[in-house]
Amino acid sequence: MTVRVLLADDEELVRAGLRMILEADPEIEVVGEASDGAEAVGLCRSLRPDVVLVDLRMPRLDGIGATRRITADPELDVAVVVLTTFDADEHVVAALRAGANGFLLKSMPRDQLTGAVRAAVRGDRLLAPALLHRVLDDFLARAGPAPGRAPGLDELTPRETEVLVLVARGLSNAEVAERLVLGEGTVKTHVARVLAKLGVRDRVQAVIAAYEGGLVRAGGRG
Repeated sequence: MTVRVLLADDEELVRAGLRMILEADPEIEVVGEASDGAEAVGLCRSLRPDVVLVDLRMPRLDGIGATRRITADPELDVAVVVLTTFDADEHVVAALRAGANGFLLKSMPRDQLTGAVRAAVRGDRLLAPALLHRVLDDFLARAGPAPGRAPGLDELTPRETEVLVLVARGLSNAEVAERLVLGEGTVKTHVARVLAKLGVRDRVQAVIAAYEGGLVRAGGRG
């Protein structure tokens, strides 16, 4: 299956570079380009891509606003991945809260970019654990957790809470399984239940909920 990708960045050279990398893969097709967030939202509605790569900082409507509009549209089924030059930016956390599947650094190797696009289509997490912690630690150390606590946190079983804490510390499903002496399939089931109870789309948003709820503090400590 060909993965249809939309590029949204206000720099033409950046879009050209991303297109060149992505279209070198025969299973990826770049179906359009947008130079600002408002144009990206419109093209998502007309072109119906599978994935949209959205720069954080664009004129008229920035990446956060574009992400919020795209993910809130019930007629769209588009995985949103935000792009940034920085590896510690509070706006990235805002984009994740707006519904983005994850974010990538523009400096990432080309093979990681194509792999990330495929992962987005599968609904997989797009944030390396170490990168996630650098972003969240930097943001929360300065701003503190957002007020309030996700109601679903109180509905988690002790085992589900344990799994969430380990995921928030950056462990993969396989590593969580090894730590808790469980099958990897069992861990996946626990993660799915955690997402459902928290009412979040993916692991990234579950990790944010864990930080905001005080289960994990800056530095990855539980």
